[in-house]
Amino acid sequence: MQALDAGAVRRWADACVRSLDAHRADIDRINVFPVPDGDTGTNLLQTMRAGLDALLRTPADSVGGALTALAKGALAGARGNSGVILSQVLRGLAEAAREASTAGGVALRAALQRADVLATAAVADPTPGTVLTVLHAAAEAARDCPSDDLDAVVTAAAQAGARALADTPRLLPVLSRAGVVDAGGRGLVLLLDTLAAVITGQAVEHVATSASPRTADALTTAREAGSADYEYEVMYLLDGEPDVDGLRHALAALGDCVSVVGDGDGLWTVHVHCTDVGAAIEAGIERGRPHRITVNRFADQVAAPASRFTRDRVIVALVDGVGTARLFETEGAVAHGTDLSDLLSVVTGTRARHVTLLPGDPATRTAAAAVAAQAVDAGQDVVVVPTASPVQALAALAVHDPSRRPGDDVVAMADAAAATRRGEITVSEREAITWVGRCRPGDLLGMVDGEVVLIEPRRADVADLACRLVDRMLALGGELVTALLGEGVPEGLDRELEEHLRSAHPEVELAAYPGGQAGVLLALGVE
Repeated sequence: MQALDAGAVRRWADACVRSLDAHRADIDRINVFPVPDGDTGTNLLQTMRAGLDALLRTPADSVGGALTALAKGALAGARGNSGVILSQVLRGLAEAAREASTAGGVALRAALQRADVLATAAVADPTPGTVLTVLHAAAEAARDCPSDDLDAVVTAAAQAGARALADTPRLLPVLSRAGVVDAGGRGLVLLLDTLAAVITGQAVEHVATSASPRTADALTTAREAGSADYEYEVMYLLDGEPDVDGLRHALAALGDCVSVVGDGDGLWTVHVHCTDVGAAIEAGIERGRPHRITVNRFADQVAAPASRFTRDRVIVALVDGVGTARLFETEGAVAHGTDLSDLLSVVTGTRARHVTLLPGDPATRTAAAAVAAQAVDAGQDVVVVPTASPVQALAALAVHDPSRRPGDDVVAMADAAAATRRGEITVSEREAITWVGRCRPGDLLGMVDGEVVLIEPRRADVADLACRLVDRMLALGGELVTALLGEGVPEGLDRELEEHLRSAHPEVELAAYPGGQAGVLLALGVE
């Protein structure tokens, strides 16, 4: 599609309603900011449904007319803070395309930028990591898209919105602690993805929709935002040109979550959380004629927030290499790389009450301990087992027993790790003095428990060095040798190691796996 027309707007709005309906419960469930267990998904759905109902009743034959009808309907039926913001996003799209019969990439670029401005203005105290962050990223990506083609602009915006959504836990700590993304931002990404699908030619089914009846259940709501000091959510519409600043000031004196936003054509929606419902409505009467008045009570019977924890225990292994990660995952652990920049999100995202971290490298232990401390401060039980290699982490995982008390289980895992001698073969990156002499860049180093015990030139036989290293490690005894084959290891090394053990140490069993770890040719463990 090279340009949006009125028909495309109708198909998009219809698809948005269906998509929000399908994901409503999921969006409601992840709403943790500013108050847990809100109804962001429900509010977005009802607001978009009101917009679609108005659009289907309006004989618009241009993209500007269709978007204007959609925006007006959404504003009139806006529900909650998220609904108000959505109405302003749609208003921004409508204003940028008001005079156009169709809209191409240039028009969509301008529309998203206008939506960004209006939605931000609708919020008294914008917070990074929310739906506004997602919208701003989408608008900037559309602005910076090198192509003016409609499909290129919408794809760039949708992809940037998705990336910004994934980044919301980093910007908003409460999301990181809960292991979720922003609920309002999730809803906006759904709408952007749906728009991209319509423009790029994916099939969109037409489903009849109608406005939801105002039932008794609709008069009770969960608190989506604001202080628990206020008992009611009051919303109404005003026509004309009211004293907007005066109304905002009067409502702010009564409660919080105040917004007074318009459609740019004389219709305003008013929203406030307060206790004195009469005073909130009177503030509107003094400045116009309130109509479509809705008063929702924050339900006394709404269940207490569900626990953020959905399972009891999880083990997270910090290891390198695709094969190594797969090995841990097969044993039921969550495998995470050695880049720990997002480890806190991973830990909280497990939704587990108890998390055990298994570092696969000494360098990750300090960072893992810092992350564990942050998670503990937020109410999650996180413990780092002192493992210094993936083979020690495997030994610890092998004795994990979820039927034990978490504390006892951690002690057993730590004992198993401590009882496992670790060895590795690496390539020296610099010249240095070791206990067994000088090494130079490119030399092969055989190490046991972190100390260099063998040095060979780079041209040396890796398998021969591995056999001699295993002999040193078995000098103190052992029954099982675990070998993780790293990236670039010579083919057949595991077979040569097995033959050597069968000859020199027939009582010892070998377990060799393709680890794929970078920087370590061979990781060894002896138990």
